[in-house]
Parts: sequence; structure tokens; C-alpha cells
Amino acid sequence: MTDTGSLKAFLLEKFLKYVAVDTTSNPFSSTFPSTENQLVLADMLVAELKALGLKDASADEHGYVMATLPSNTDKPLPVVGFVAHMDTSPDMNGSGIKPLIHRNYSGGDLVLNKKENIIMQVREFPIMLDYIGQTLITSDGTSLLGADNKAGIAEIMATLRYLSENPGLPHGPIKIAFTPDEEIGKGADHFDVERFGADFAFTVDGGGLGELQYENFNAAFAKITIRGKSIHPGDAKNKMVNAALLGMEFNAMLPESERPEHTEGYEGFFHLTSFSGAVEEARLEYIIRDHDNKRFQKRKNTVHRIAAGMNEKYGSKTLHVEMKDQYYNMRSKIADVMHIVSLAREAMESVSVKPRVIAIRGGTDGARLSYMGLPCPNLFTGGHNYHGRFEFIPLESMEKATRVIIRIIEMIPEKYG
Repeated sequence: MTDTGSLKAFLLEKFLKYVAVDTTSNPFSSTFPSTENQLVLADMLVAELKALGLKDASADEHGYVMATLPSNTDKPLPVVGFVAHMDTSPDMNGSGIKPLIHRNYSGGDLVLNKKENIIMQVREFPIMLDYIGQTLITSDGTSLLGADNKAGIAEIMATLRYLSENPGLPHGPIKIAFTPDEEIGKGADHFDVERFGADFAFTVDGGGLGELQYENFNAAFAKITIRGKSIHPGDAKNKMVNAALLGMEFNAMLPESERPEHTEGYEGFFHLTSFSGAVEEARLEYIIRDHDNKRFQKRKNTVHRIAAGMNEKYGSKTLHVEMKDQYYNMRSKIADVMHIVSLAREAMESVSVKPRVIAIRGGTDGARLSYMGLPCPNLFTGGHNYHGRFEFIPLESMEKATRVIIRIIEMIPEKYG
């Protein structure tokens, strides 16, 4: 599998196998993992890891898959880990995925589903033009594809296959983990960092070719519950308090320019994810995001300040705010171990991939793991348009991602031996 053709064939085979398993996570579930099919994939991966010679491969009661490829050298080397998640986003249908293989992409629009008239248009997704002549993988438009993060799993498996076929390549101890429920923010909830035993790791969970990330959002969740007063509208004057209208008033006081659809780069936002209600009661749910911790705290304070002002206007118990921090920017935890970012950057350059160091406008398992004592930057998988019907991934980018992982492993004895 050392040649490009064999590697791409293996990646495609594994990727199609993994996306066939519906592993959509469920934010409303009380179980862990949140969906049973994640355990189906976990068991499948354990069997494959054992077949590749990782004899300690196992899945625990929470669905975390862990395995070790022992060092094949006597040199004392740092232990490196690679992590990917098994679940797919609940934002879009993830069952019955029908992948389409578009070989030698010519540069035009892609018809994903003629019957449903679902077309991926270049004018909407001009990034497609970067991959003319390559093999693009999409869904048929009735579901997401699942490249986030089945591509990362396939790339890690392809790396292990490469190492099994090249036993003379010196390497230190390698740890592998596949996690559940990352898409609903719970991927690190039961991750046993001590059991994993890596000195540092990389999540293989990024986007387009060359992405290298060690910054992410600080994140919080807020729920605002509004108590109204229902009175017959014919007798409502000076009596009715319409909770739904108060919810609209609350949202209108947040800055319109600081919504996700108006922000990019390091710009944070307030994102209304749910709004339900009637006269008697209304509920609004937000996610609050910012890379800068001071601005993050200011955003949270803004929510409390608006609620306090409305309580003064309508009554002290009209609005109730519940707020919870979800994860934090990993940059502060990576700052002291920037050599691992340099390692990834050099590995990319050595396999002719131009590194694109960008901040994650979201979070990964790696962010939380970094705060749990496992520094964990994020590597690209090659995909685009995650969480939606127009998700796609070039097979050539998956091959490059695999080459980067292999090169990181090769470089550790060179740099630390």
C-alpha cells in the first residue's frame, strides 16, 4: 500500500464502510454514548485494530475505543496519540447515506440528486474548483456524508495499515482513540487520559487540505426561560404579559451584526439555536462563542445584563437565565508545547502540503483534552461543508492527510531520538 493508488483504494473502501453505519449522536439522549449504533462502529473498529496487530484494542462501557501500537525501537521516545470521533452531527439526516463518487471532477456543478433537484453549485461553493481533476465524494443530497469524522478514522486506519506493511520503519509508541458523542459536546466526558497514556496527541478532525489548528472558541450555552401571564385577549389591557413577545424583545437587544451569519475568523457570536413559546412561557437557547477570553466573558455578561434590565421592566422573576461553559480555547494549553505544532507543520511541508494555520470556529475533543492534560492540536481530514447535504471530500486530500500522519510518526525518532 506504499503507492498512491493502493492507499487511495484502501481509504475509499474503509470510508464507504464506515459511513454506511448511522452514528448520528442525539443531544437529548440520557445514555452514553447517546446512540447505540456508535457501539456498532466501535466494535467494528476494535476488530479491525486487532487484525492490524494492535492486540490491546478494546471498547469500554462508554464506547471509547483505545489501542496501542508498541514501539519497535529501543530509543526512549515520546508517546504520540491520534484521535477521531465516531459520531456524526444531528444537524442533518445521517441514516441511509448513499455516497456518490465523482471521478476526475471537471469543474462544473454536481448533480447529487436529479429526482429531488439537489445540485451542488460552484457559485455557492467555489472551493470545489480547487479540486478539478480529482475524485470528489459526496452524498446524494438527502443526508450528510459523514466525512466528519469517518474520514479521520479511515486515515488513521490507513496509517496503521501502512505501518503494518512497513515493519522496518522505526517508530515510538503510538496510541489510537476513537470517541463517541463529539458532535454534541460530550466526546471527552469519559475519556481516560491516564489510560490513554500519550504525551501529546492530534485530533484528525479538521477541514480542507493543509488545515492545522491549535486555537478554538471559548464556548458557553445559555437558556433563557420567560414567564408570562396569559389573560383573555379581550380583557388583556395592562394585565397580559406575552412571554413569546418578550423573547423576541430579548433577542432584538443582542447585536445583530454578531450572529454567525455575519461573522468570520476571530469574530465571536451569539447564536439563537432554539426558540419556542406562547403567551404563558417561552424558552430561548443560545450558544455563545469567542476566541478571546475577555470578549467571551463580556458576551456572557451581556446576556445577564439584558435579562436583568427586562426583569426590572417586567418584574423580578420574569426572565431566568441558565448558563454553562462548554469548553475553552486550547491555545493557552498548547503555548508551552509548540514543538508539536511545529512537528505537524514540518510533516505537512515534507509531503508537499502547504500548512494553513487557522483558528477553529468551533471546538474539538482536542480542546477539552488539552485542558485535561493531553495537548492535542487538530489536523485536516480534507473535507468541506460539514453537517449538511453539500458535504464533500476529495479522495486525494484524504491520501495527503494519511501521508501527514505517517510523516509525523516517522519524524518523532528523528527529532526526539
